[in-house]
Amino acid sequence: MTMTEERASTGKTVRRLNRPDPGARSRGGQRFLLVGLVLASMYSLFPVWWLIVASTKDRTGLYQSNGLWFSGGWHLWDNLRQLFTYNDGIFLRWTANSLLYAGVGSLGGTLLALATGYGLARFQFPGRNLVFACVVGSFLIPIALLTLPLYLLFSEIGLVDTPWAMLIPCLINPFSVYLAKVYTEATIPYELLEAARIDGAGELRIFFSIVLRMMTTGGATVFLLAFVNTWNAFFLPLTVLRGEENWTLNLGLYNWSGKRLESGVDLTSLVLTGALLSIVPMAIMMVAMRRYWRTGVTLGALK
Repeated sequence: MTMTEERASTGKTVRRLNRPDPGARSRGGQRFLLVGLVLASMYSLFPVWWLIVASTKDRTGLYQSNGLWFSGGWHLWDNLRQLFTYNDGIFLRWTANSLLYAGVGSLGGTLLALATGYGLARFQFPGRNLVFACVVGSFLIPIALLTLPLYLLFSEIGLVDTPWAMLIPCLINPFSVYLAKVYTEATIPYELLEAARIDGAGELRIFFSIVLRMMTTGGATVFLLAFVNTWNAFFLPLTVLRGEENWTLNLGLYNWSGKRLESGVDLTSLVLTGALLSIVPMAIMMVAMRRYWRTGVTLGALK
C-alpha cells in the first residue's frame, strides 16, 4: 500500500492511499493453485508412466535402458501373450477372482451400508446413539488387527480358502455406514418419508423406491471406496486364501515378484505388465461413476 499526493483546485494537497488490486492477488493465488495441481498430477501419474514404459521392455531393456523412456524394442505384445498364457492362464483367474470379491462384495456392502445408515439417521429407537458410537469407534480399528480373529473364526466354520472368506468381510464396512448416515441426514427429509407413509407405502417400498433413488450419489461414493479398498486388499487374502486358484490379483503378482525366472519365462516383465493391467478396472470404475458425482454436485448447487 502506497501514498500519493494530488493538488486539489483549492490549492490544498490531498493525500490518497493506493490499495493493491484485488484482482492481481486473486490471479496470483490461481497461479499458485495451478502449479500445485500440476505438481500433484505429475506425482500421481509418474508411477503409471513408469509402468507403461517398463511393460514395453524385455528383461534386457529393463536393466540396461533408461527407466523413464522406451528402449529400442517393443515387447508389450509378447509380454501380454506370456502373461495370459503362463501357468494355464492363471492371471485371468486371479483377475476374475478380484472382480468377484470387489464387485459382489462392494455391491452387497453398499446396500447394507445404505440401509444401516438410513435406519440410524431416520428412525428413533433406544440405544441409537450408542450404536452410532460403536460404528464410529469400530472403523477406527485397523483392519490388520481383525485379520487374525477372522482367520480363526473362518477356520472354525470351514470357510478358509473359499470365496466367502473374502466376501463376508467386504459386506460389513463401518466407515461406509457412517458415510451413508451423514448423506441421509443431508438428503432425505422427514416430510417426504411421512408423506409416503400417509400414502400407504411400507418401509421396504419407501427404502427401495424413494431412498435408494435419492441416495444414488452417496451410494456411488460408498461403492467406489469399497471397491478400491477390496481390490487393493492384500493382508486379508494373504491370510485366508491358500490355494492359488482363489488368490486375488495382488496376491498372485506378489507371489510372482518373489521369482526372478521360472521355466525360461521372465516373471519380472510379467509382474510389471500385470500391475499395469490391474489399474484398468479402477480407472474404468472412476470414469463410470463420474456422472453420478456430477449429478450430486449439480443438485447441491440448486439447493
